[in-house]
Amino acid sequence: MDERKLRGLLQRYRSGKLAEDALLRELRDLPFGELGDAKVDHHRALRCGFPEVIYSRGKTVAQIVRIAREILRHGSDLLATRATPETYRAIRKIDRRAVWHDSARCVTIGGRPPKGKGYVLIVSAGTADVPVAEEGRVTAEMLGARVRTLYDVGVAGIHRLLGHRRLVMDASVIVCVAGMEGALASVIGGLVRRPVIAVPTSVGYGANFEGLATLLAMLNSCASGVTTVNIDNGFGAGYSAALIARED
Repeated sequence: MDERKLRGLLQRYRSGKLAEDALLRELRDLPFGELGDAKVDHHRALRCGFPEVIYSRGKTVAQIVRIAREILRHGSDLLATRATPETYRAIRKIDRRAVWHDSARCVTIGGRPPKGKGYVLIVSAGTADVPVAEEGRVTAEMLGARVRTLYDVGVAGIHRLLGHRRLVMDASVIVCVAGMEGALASVIGGLVRRPVIAVPTSVGYGANFEGLATLLAMLNSCASGVTTVNIDNGFGAGYSAALIARED
């Protein structure tokens, strides 16, 4: 339940359209909903501006559905990351608005309308990095950010990036998703005056160590303004980028 919905409840109560018992039932679960093996944080939207997000990996479909039902019961938007088509079909049975984002591996319901004039630019070094980039795109859009994408512009053909220089320079914040040696984040960081959020991916051959080499390279970037999230964490990058863009 976000602040807008809470204010609506209070307004209905004050106008006599909502009984006191009904209001108390709505507010009783506001701190969190107790589901036994999960505690759904209904207060998060008030604290952070967006409801709790379901990280689907490691959960059963039944667990995900119970959590999703509890989130939706409070009228909140829904974002489930690292989901599967099976998860999507199960969520769609309880809410026909559910949308499946295949490349991003996300299920969404609702979302915030875009605000502000600025935009988040999500850049990927290669096509193999697109699933992580798409997770970032879906996340940022759910939080109400305007998002543009620029994929497959890695340093092996840097002219592909420079051919879209205006798009890069005008962005409010840039999410750079790359595997291998992760050099693209440093290149972009040296070109722009905006924050760059670097996302190392597990894309690469053996010595990439499933993204560890990329992570260390991005952490050691000599370009100012580059901040690095964890390996394959498109969600975290998209969420942070949306918060930054909101201020532009």
